[in-house]
Amino acid sequence: MSDYSPLTRWRANPMVRTCLFGLGVMLMLGSPLVGVIPGPGGVFVFAAGLALALQNSHWAKRQYVRFKRWQPKAGRWADWGLRRRSAKRREAIAKGDPAARID
Repeated sequence: MSDYSPLTRWRANPMVRTCLFGLGVMLMLGSPLVGVIPGPGGVFVFAAGLALALQNSHWAKRQYVRFKRWQPKAGRWADWGLRRRSAKRREAIAKGDPAARID
């Protein structure tokens, strides 16, 4: 029996990953249109699109890493917004928690 769930196997399909990446890009490009509506909707639409793009594209991940090196403060906010485990671990290490180094 496979260790992967049906959802994981489904998302391993290159065509599905490409479609999800495309959907993420469309959400990011469409976020200014949603942003004109009162409320913070555009921010959430952009965040959902960014998450989809980063999960499904190695190119997007490389660009994100370059952005984080160029703008570390903005990268920290993006990590916090995406709830990344690596961001939580780095914050714990910066606060001096020795248990955070083991992962």
